[in-house]
Amino acid sequence: MVWKSTVIMLFPRDAWWTASFNSPPHRSEVYVDVTTVPEWRGDEVTMLDLDLDVIRMRDGRLILDDEDEFAEHQVSLGYPEEMIAQAEETARWLMGAVGKRQGPFGGAHSRWLDQVV
Repeated sequence: MVWKSTVIMLFPRDAWWTASFNSPPHRSEVYVDVTTVPEWRGDEVTMLDLDLDVIRMRDGRLILDDEDEFAEHQVSLGYPEEMIAQAEETARWLMGAVGKRQGPFGGAHSRWLDQVV
């Protein structure tokens, strides 16, 4: 038996994150990367991944992942102080919003996943 998982991506125009919404059997329901603000050029979107990830597992667990990589890259890649502060603030906000299922993390993605699964 082959297991397929569908992913829907969200690239907000003015926020420091990008989100993936996953169908079963993927273990995570929501996976959010803290990034620089996504920039659109035609059909292409680019952003810089700032290491921190907020993950909501299917069993409801909420995880802030890759804090060690974020700390390491602050030094090795010379992240500016403003970028560090924005990434940390975004991660805190995401932990609340994803954990409380607020805004785009409240299940709006389910309707779209249902159409392609």
